[in-house]
Amino acid sequence: MNQDYHIPVLAEQTVDGLNIKPSGIYVDVTFGGGGHSEIILKKLSTGKLFAFDQDFDAEKNANILIEKYGKENFIFVRSNFKFIKNFLKFYQITSVDGIIADLGVSSHQIDTPERGFSFMQGDIPDMRMNKEAEINAFKIINEYTEEELYKIFKNYAEIKNPYHIVKDIISARLIETISSIQKFNEIISKRAPQNKEYKFLAKIYQAVRIETNNELDSLEQMLLQSVSLIKKGGRFSVLTYHSLEDRIVKNFFKTGNFEGITQKDLYGNNIVPFKQINNKVIIPDDIEINQNSRARSAKLRIAEKL
Repeated sequence: MNQDYHIPVLAEQTVDGLNIKPSGIYVDVTFGGGGHSEIILKKLSTGKLFAFDQDFDAEKNANILIEKYGKENFIFVRSNFKFIKNFLKFYQITSVDGIIADLGVSSHQIDTPERGFSFMQGDIPDMRMNKEAEINAFKIINEYTEEELYKIFKNYAEIKNPYHIVKDIISARLIETISSIQKFNEIISKRAPQNKEYKFLAKIYQAVRIETNNELDSLEQMLLQSVSLIKKGGRFSVLTYHSLEDRIVKNFFKTGNFEGITQKDLYGNNIVPFKQINNKVIIPDDIEINQNSRARSAKLRIAEKL
């Protein structure tokens, strides 16, 4: 477990929610620093854990766990979790006993200036979780059309009047390329509500990051695949950090779709793939938040396959 890379949030509660069987097969779709994965590995005997992460840096952490626990129990896949089913099929795995997902950005990514995830530090806006991806924040800010930018901030930033932000960006880049985080901050911070600048900037960066990594679409693809992957009685633990992704997970666990619309069969029974284990969302306590301030927005939802 690399605590310098990322401190796992609600670590024990998230893994306990999987109801680990020592001989089971589990998937950590957001490996990061390996915090959740190592807790799972400690509970396995003949079982196996597959871990996914598209970040090169996370692979270094995975190699440490491979040396510690062996290739028989632990396999790392450097890929976006939206390809979970294809990669598991490659390893001749068609069903699993549980999946865990921590959807937050890792502390390592936020604290590494050249990754460009934070409005607090860094030079060039980047925000790619996969550094090989073609689209980055720089390209979005400087090349997306007015309509495309408006759609991003309207759908992903959860702010009022995104039109003004878009106009400011378009006007600024006509004069010169928006080549630095500092310059981008100067442009957008003018529209921040009084005494709420940090929160406002965080929402803008959230929107650009979601677009850069196609996060919500990838999440939906992974959730849909989980229905056929998780065995009956298997568990799914998901940590979310903002309302957009939490709404997707909540609706999917509750209704089996992303709209939150309950569907019924011919006999009037609800058609749902999961039952919620915790009807009330689990959040970090004050002690954990004091130790790790980035845990404050975390919400844990656990579901069991029917």
